Amino acid sequence: MTDVFVLLGAFTLLCLVGVPIAYALGLAAMVGAFWIDIPLEAVMLKISDGSDEFALLAIPFFVLAGAIMAEGGIATRLVNLARLFVGTLRGGLALVNIIASTFFGGVSGSSVADTASIGSVLIPQMIKKGYPATFATNVTICGSVQAVLIPPSHNMVIYSLAAGGSVSIAHLFIGGVIPGLIFGLCLIALCLYISYHRGYPRDEPMTLRQAGKIALDAFWGLGTVVIILGGILSGIFTATESAAVACVYAFIVTMFIYRDYKWRDLPRLLHAMVKTVAMVMILIGFSAAFGYMMALMQVPAKMSEFVLGITQNKYVMLMMLNILLLVLGTFMDMAPMILICTPILLPLVLKFGVDPVHFGLILMVNAGIGLITPPVGPSLFVGCAIGKVSIEEVSKELWPFYAAMIAALLIVTYVPAATLWLPSFLKL
Repeated sequence: MTDVFVLLGAFTLLCLVGVPIAYALGLAAMVGAFWIDIPLEAVMLKISDGSDEFALLAIPFFVLAGAIMAEGGIATRLVNLARLFVGTLRGGLALVNIIASTFFGGVSGSSVADTASIGSVLIPQMIKKGYPATFATNVTICGSVQAVLIPPSHNMVIYSLAAGGSVSIAHLFIGGVIPGLIFGLCLIALCLYISYHRGYPRDEPMTLRQAGKIALDAFWGLGTVVIILGGILSGIFTATESAAVACVYAFIVTMFIYRDYKWRDLPRLLHAMVKTVAMVMILIGFSAAFGYMMALMQVPAKMSEFVLGITQNKYVMLMMLNILLLVLGTFMDMAPMILICTPILLPLVLKFGVDPVHFGLILMVNAGIGLITPPVGPSLFVGCAIGKVSIEEVSKELWPFYAAMIAALLIVTYVPAATLWLPSFLKL
């Protein structure tokens, strides 16, 4: 156990002194190698191997496609499309916010991008209509969590890689559809209750001509989801190839059909995308070395022995894991959390007979909730900046939303069919 304490202790200490998580992983792996007398060359090779995977090509393509569509005016069009379905109900703008996030999550795959794009359109509108700023912000940031569940989510690609490539990205994508919808429905139920209880306003109905124009305008943006899922399900291309096709399609739609984005702004967008992908790739490389050291020190096996010593009940074990992951999500960003927890916890859940795709979605929901939980909640920070409210004000009003999200988490955790039925039905 001394080896494990040295490795995890070095990582924890480096994080506490302010070293970025990616570099803390790499440095902790080196400390562990020195401790058990492993040549540093082995660590370097693992860093190289970790970033030398064909499936990793999906990440820059999905990130770029999402960035192009986020900047190209699709958010406004999806908001208008959502208004056709629920805008006239009491609290309609809150419901529009959640449904627009459902649509946009199928385009961006990023909770932060969802919060920034949908929030910049709807938070000011909701405040203008009489909704409290804290409520508008909370609806936006909580609805954005759907983006990590509904395909295409690049975090699912990261999970597949962290699992050693043994989990199909296509299965994860399709398996995330129903959990994402369950998550959205739980939030919708809460917003309906709050809206009727507080008397929030309804939206004005649209004419048939307006509805037709809005649906046609949004059709091109939603085509990205059709290309990704349709291409994968039909076997025309792999998840990685679908990312490249979606990227080209997003570029054509944004620059030649919607034409809301200026050509002169493309270099700035590409620069931001390259920075994001570079950080992810560095993180993946260093986490591969860290995972290698954990395997040498038999951390997964020791973790399994520890949990089995406490309980052999699968449902109790899943509850313990949910609590652990929710706590980790409060101070760890999503990608490093997936990369660190997967090699440790996946062997454990397999011993209890939990499907790896099912566990992947449990991990996604927990990590997604962490994105809006202080002190490290990037989507929370972005939402507060757009809504011009403090984190303290928003956090005080978040509890009902946490209850709705935990309800969704429990359904995903204890009803495996919610995740596994669709991939099985489609015979993937």
